[in-house]
Amino acid sequence: MILGRIILGLLAIAPMTGYDLKRHFDSTVGHFWAADKAQIYRTLARLVDEGYAEVETVAGSGAPDRQEHRITAAGRVALAAWLASEPERHVERDPFLARVFFGADLDDDGLRSLFARRRAAVQDQLARLEQMRAETTALDRGARLRLATLDNGIAHLRTELGWLDAVEEEVA
Repeated sequence: MILGRIILGLLAIAPMTGYDLKRHFDSTVGHFWAADKAQIYRTLARLVDEGYAEVETVAGSGAPDRQEHRITAAGRVALAAWLASEPERHVERDPFLARVFFGADLDDDGLRSLFARRRAAVQDQLARLEQMRAETTALDRGARLRLATLDNGIAHLRTELGWLDAVEEEVA
């Protein structure tokens, strides 16, 4: 259900094709929600079936026609109801933390390697989000709220780097 509401939120910003939605997942909401192409297209079909979105074929000039999805009035009502509802707790599933939990079986080099790989991944993601932040200007309330989620992602990554330092120092 949450994926459907996130897609409705993106469609509320602008009509989009499935391809456009995937790009937005990768470039705008990916720091807090991931979805693969198959999930997006499956969910779009369900949203259309439920009457929350509609599809319009847009003729392509020198390119294939585009199947552009738009949020409907019913979709706006469903999105508004979800936005006003009690926030649900989302339990994170993190394979890295599972490795740390069972990491006592690793030798020192294996443990150092595990933390080094995670640190590199976090630093790469942090650099990407900080670059996005530097290139983005918040002009209206919606843009400021979208930037707030980006700032949250940046804060979490910075916190994780500090946590990695502390854990490595404790188990070294």
